[in-house]
Amino acid sequence: MTEARGIPQRRTFARIGTFVAERRGLVRDYFSAISGAGGRLMFSLAYFIALANTLSISEFGMFATASAAGVMLSRILAFGFISALYRTATIRPNLIGTFTAGFLLLGVVSLPLLALASFGVYLIFFAGTVPLSVFSAIVFAEALLWRPVEVALIVNNGLGKFGRAAILAIMATALRALGAVLFMVSAQHSIWAWSWFYIGANAASLVLAFGWFYPRQRLRLRIELYLRRLADSIYVAGAEVLFYLQSEFDKLLVLAIGGPHLAGIYAIIMRLVDLTAIPIRTFSMMLVQRMMRAPDLLSRLAVKSGIEGGVFLVSTLALLALGIVLHFFPNALGRNVSEAAPLVALAICVPGLRNLVEYQAELLFARGQTAVRALNLGLLAALKALLLTYVLTTITDTSTLVLSLNIVFLLLYLASMLLTYSALRRPAKAI
Repeated sequence: MTEARGIPQRRTFARIGTFVAERRGLVRDYFSAISGAGGRLMFSLAYFIALANTLSISEFGMFATASAAGVMLSRILAFGFISALYRTATIRPNLIGTFTAGFLLLGVVSLPLLALASFGVYLIFFAGTVPLSVFSAIVFAEALLWRPVEVALIVNNGLGKFGRAAILAIMATALRALGAVLFMVSAQHSIWAWSWFYIGANAASLVLAFGWFYPRQRLRLRIELYLRRLADSIYVAGAEVLFYLQSEFDKLLVLAIGGPHLAGIYAIIMRLVDLTAIPIRTFSMMLVQRMMRAPDLLSRLAVKSGIEGGVFLVSTLALLALGIVLHFFPNALGRNVSEAAPLVALAICVPGLRNLVEYQAELLFARGQTAVRALNLGLLAALKALLLTYVLTTITDTSTLVLSLNIVFLLLYLASMLLTYSALRRPAKAI
């Protein structure tokens, strides 16, 4: 009897041990991943300071806007097949070689569409301000050099190799920062000269990513397997383009309506806002992986509201700290940045609201609701275009314009929350 009574006790202790081990592993993985975010944040800041204070404000605005367009256009590469590669790394890692071959094949097939879309974006937004050669160089660097580096990061994260992904993120961002520093000490400081440094830094990152960090598996083509995933991948590609359109459309509009100088000041402010999202994206990435395996993870209201509150608080405190530093030391980030320094604190709620919209979009991806995600992002992109066009055409004072962004992003967040959590009531799509 004593031995029989001891069996349930041992099982209880075993369950407790398993629970503790799982949570310890989760914490370890998070700190491995966040270390990459921390290193990336440091080098991103160094990159920003070097570049923003070497180019003129107008040229920095042109580069930042063209880079934002390049990031958006890069989602066309391989028709979004990167999503299938990520799911494979997370759930069926033995097929990474097969899906990598599919990514390479579809990447080549997608090039004409990428080129056509890039030229269309150039004609609409950049024809009067940015030379076509500069725009093409920047899109080439973003879409064909940096996007594959992100693929290597995504695959390593999908495999749970957060330490390797962190090291790659730090080293790749450091190479970009090194490129900006070399450009700063060079003889030529034009945007055309910088585009060559930018291509070089991204090319070095690509060699590093696939030479040392990508998992070694034999490449095997299985066309029928790709065709089954292609529709979902195209949904993801469309959603990603729409996501970055609604995320970066403000830069395009400011350049088109306000001109290069205002675009430069705006880009400086939004770049500092972007830096607050780096640790948040690490958290979102890990949450997405858990939701792929447990779609009902956020079924409780307390969990959902607690996570959203944490995202908003961390993002807001990060920008508040930066705003305080720039208030007392406006030249802390350089002479050019000092012109925008008094405006940074006026955008106090923008990072938290912007990061929450991004986080909510990732929730739908985690549950396989890619078509709904694409529809939601399209609606948000249209709403953001309307709101920003109204703000940019009716407000002339720069301080008031930046302050009004808090209202714009609040309305976008409320719309995103309504669309996202309505969709989450539906069953998750089987992967």
